[in-house]
Amino acid sequence: MTGSRVTIGYLVPVKTNLDEEDESIPKLEIFEGINSIGRDDISVSDKRVSRKHISLNASLDGSLEVTVEGGNPIAIKFGDGRKKLVSKESAILVHGDIVELIPGHHFFKYVKSAVDEGTLSLGTNKRFDMKPGEDENINLKRKRQIDEDEALARTLQDEMMRDVSAPKRNMVTGSSSYPPNQGQTSFDSHDGSGTIRQFDVAKSKLPLGFRLLRVKGLPSWANSSTVSIQDVIQGNVLVAVLSNYMVDMDWLISACPTLTRIPRVLVIHGEGDRTLSHLQRNKPANWVLHKPPLPISYGTHHSKAMFLVYPKGVRVAIHTANLIHVDWNNKSQGLWMQDFPWKDQNDQNKICGFENDLVDYLSALKWPEIEVSLPVIGNVKINSSFFRKFDYSSSAVRLIGSVPGYHTGSNLKKWGHMKLRSVLRDCVFDKEFQKSPLVYQFSSLGSLDEKWMAELASSMSSGSTHDKLSLGLGKELIVWPTVEDVRFSLEGYAAGSCIPSPQKNVEKDFLKKYWAKWKADHSGRSRAMPHIKTYTRYSGQNLAWFLLTSANLSKAAWGALQKKDSQLMIRSYELGVLFLPTSIKKDCSFSCTDNGGSTEVKCESSKNGEDRQTKLVTLCWKGNKNTHSSSEVITLPVPYELPPQPYSSEDVPWSWDKRYFKKDVHGLVWAR
Repeated sequence: MTGSRVTIGYLVPVKTNLDEEDESIPKLEIFEGINSIGRDDISVSDKRVSRKHISLNASLDGSLEVTVEGGNPIAIKFGDGRKKLVSKESAILVHGDIVELIPGHHFFKYVKSAVDEGTLSLGTNKRFDMKPGEDENINLKRKRQIDEDEALARTLQDEMMRDVSAPKRNMVTGSSSYPPNQGQTSFDSHDGSGTIRQFDVAKSKLPLGFRLLRVKGLPSWANSSTVSIQDVIQGNVLVAVLSNYMVDMDWLISACPTLTRIPRVLVIHGEGDRTLSHLQRNKPANWVLHKPPLPISYGTHHSKAMFLVYPKGVRVAIHTANLIHVDWNNKSQGLWMQDFPWKDQNDQNKICGFENDLVDYLSALKWPEIEVSLPVIGNVKINSSFFRKFDYSSSAVRLIGSVPGYHTGSNLKKWGHMKLRSVLRDCVFDKEFQKSPLVYQFSSLGSLDEKWMAELASSMSSGSTHDKLSLGLGKELIVWPTVEDVRFSLEGYAAGSCIPSPQKNVEKDFLKKYWAKWKADHSGRSRAMPHIKTYTRYSGQNLAWFLLTSANLSKAAWGALQKKDSQLMIRSYELGVLFLPTSIKKDCSFSCTDNGGSTEVKCESSKNGEDRQTKLVTLCWKGNKNTHSSSEVITLPVPYELPPQPYSSEDVPWSWDKRYFKKDVHGLVWAR
């Protein structure tokens, strides 16, 4: 259907404070007669909004009758009043009324056309004016992007999840509004199994492990030794390099006002053109935006890291959260960070593996040089080589990065799963890890096959025992939320937007043997859906190694071998940190943000000056640290339980493009 129709008015997107959104978010034109509005019209991937969510019957007098067509309610705000409408209910809209497509989310103001009395403008409905085949091409491209990786499902909007908290509580009884028989443990009557209560990290040990991000709505014990973004970006930062995929600049600045006082900020991102135009118009004048080159189709910049330059040194933080409200408040996430001092003049040529890996990765990003004047140092150019000015000899982890391209020769083992394979191959592990299980835990599942899974397992199984025997392949488990996990999560079905794997990827028959439950009672995070990505090899509560990374389980992130294993093809940028049981001669507690003190690294020599072997364990490890005089026990707050519990016959893995009509904890359904 093409042609001109009478324009009655517009649905104009507004923020929660009712200010109009940036013009990059289109307003919806309303024509005389019946109009249908749904998820595709508002360009978000919130499955709570149906394809045909509401219908609008517009009259020439400017009045508008709205009817709820989808399975979820909407809300209408008029003057000082507000009314909730459920499926098939109707109401009349007048100029200035607000429609909430999901109560509390996706706000639109109805604005009549600005025309002379008795006269109405003519407009072309662009939704009915596509060229032949154009709609199909757009849908095909969108479908392909969703299939490739979580990062390509960009349309997640921060506003969709603004201020989502734990289920509403009865103000009289204090009871939660969970549906009956949903089988969740009450936080308030917790039986004491929350072992994260005992997780207390000494400052000198922070670089040796990682921490979980704070989750809004959890009890205080579940947020023991957790971090917020203000804990990372603090102090007298001179230059900040923020690497991420999604960036909500308005939220970022409000959540971390310190950023407004930093002289130069470089944001390396993976945003699409529509969101980028908003960032460019609204960024502070001293901020520089950069999107790294993507030489292979359907790749993305997905790495999540911060590099903060201080007068005393640099802070390196690798984490799993997008720079948006929901990721830093409602999800299970992880972060590692360590501070490093400037190199002494006499040590400018001192280089370690961490430094080389970091600079090689930063070089691939190809950001424009930024000239700044730093105290004492003077004028410098902020490029990848600049980061060689710091002493990383105390680094407690190895970097595992991915860079898009076709990697051959000496670069074959430099990136992706081949980098992990080469690092693990040089490591020696206790015999208990021979043929021990492997866990893959992530938030998006690519389009996989058994051949590639075997390829990845070969890399994950690398390493040898002290008697020079190969560790060998172990049973692989995929920790992944079920439909019921998402339904009863803190956010309800809305959490499924950040677990964006389609049914055709999730329901492959060969994957059934891998599925294991997301169960996290000991960390208080069973109902905080995971956006964290971790890979590990374990025996009981002992860990051979542990990887915290941005990489989901996909060929785009980890790479796939080609040409008889002589070439590794990677589509996306990823970055992670690998924790290993290494020998340490000293414990370093250097900090860029401690007031006063020396600018030198303060180190405590190990007992008798002998090397001590680190031993990696989970929160649930029952050993006595005092009995391990020859080893340094490092507790890593793995949020899910080990060993993971396999799916039962009733468990169904979450797919974000299926329809779920059982209501979630907020009384909503999830429909296509």
